[in-house]
Amino acid sequence: MADQRNTLGAFGEQAAASYLIRAGYSLVARRWRCAVGELDLIMCDGETLVFVEVRTRRAAAAHAAESVGPAKRRRLIDLAHTYLAETAAEQPWRIDVVAVSVDPHGRAAILHIPYAVEA
Repeated sequence: MADQRNTLGAFGEQAAASYLIRAGYSLVARRWRCAVGELDLIMCDGETLVFVEVRTRRAAAAHAAESVGPAKRRRLIDLAHTYLAETAAEQPWRIDVVAVSVDPHGRAAILHIPYAVEA
């Protein structure tokens, strides 16, 4: 079961990264880790650093986005601050959520929510 979940998560992260790159974002880091936790994707949207939480589900994409609750939002903010402190980045930033819904045929539907988490 864990292998299927990891495979689904990796598929979702790749789908989200590809979607954002096609939208003009550039990839800075993937699966950035520290003592606080992990950031799925770190992208740049022009001059803005974007921390991206990817939620992948086999159901509707909206359900995936709704799975980012208050505790996860606090952790994402803490992770963003940790990244900024460790890299001495001094640029505008935001936290987005990308919900990936995978249908039974393996096709991904993407819902991108900019500014999904505000500090």
